[in-house]
Amino acid sequence: QLSGKWFLVGMASHCSYLAEHSHQLEATTVTMTVLDGQSLAISTFRKLDRMCWEIRQHYLPAQAPGRFLLKGHRKSSKVDVVVGEADPSSFIILYYQKGRSISVKLYGWSSRVSDAVVDKFEQRARAVGLSQDVTYYFPTYGFCDSADEFHVLDGEL
Repeated sequence: QLSGKWFLVGMASHCSYLAEHSHQLEATTVTMTVLDGQSLAISTFRKLDRMCWEIRQHYLPAQAPGRFLLKGHRKSSKVDVVVGEADPSSFIILYYQKGRSISVKLYGWSSRVSDAVVDKFEQRARAVGLSQDVTYYFPTYGFCDSADEFHVLDGEL
């Protein structure tokens, strides 16, 4: 259900970097591939200093369906990923939890989603204590489709 190319539409987070650099958000796409029926291979494409980068990550299956684990280099840097809500024909809402910090991301099959989907996303964010002032929306133009071999980051957080 999650396989395919998704556009990052919005994100709610208390991340200070995001708050300080929200005026520099870049159009971001994610290609998800389900491996071995359980884990996810994630390729994120975005611009950094006007160059297209690909960031590759591997989400391991966790205890229950719709739950994944993104391992970091240290034990303390693991991230729990949970599918909050999904309509595979139009959107996915994912929760990312690292320690006590939580973020919510909205992905769409296209860079624009319906107002009803945006409302669902904002309700989900508010439900975990993330208000409108820490909710950011990404540009709907300027996407990267690929990155050359010198602009690939492989691995974990």
